[in-house]
Amino acid sequence: MPRSLRTDQLQGTLDLLVLKTLKLRAPLHGYAIATHIQQVSEDVLRVEEGSLYPALHRIEGQGWISSEWSLSASNRRVKLYSLTDAGRAQLSAEEDRWAELTRAVARVLQCSGA
Repeated sequence: MPRSLRTDQLQGTLDLLVLKTLKLRAPLHGYAIATHIQQVSEDVLRVEEGSLYPALHRIEGQGWISSEWSLSASNRRVKLYSLTDAGRAQLSAEEDRWAELTRAVARVLQCSGA
């Protein structure tokens, strides 16, 4: 079974994961974002509150997501996040960068030496 990784161990991936999650399932509150990432990654990626909420605040400040207060099914106030048009553009750029990075890492790992 793979070891669980926290997203703070994968520098630079949290924005990408949050933006992608919101593209697929918005609007969501923070806990639902973290749960989605954990479930889809089959428990390999775990987003800690101490990383997620500062990231959401920073991403919202960039204009990539918007938020609004709402009531949950249990009558609790929750902040729901959605992707903005700027966020969709940023997600596309982040996905391109991630693809380039993974191709480069794969080339290094496949190198048999000279």
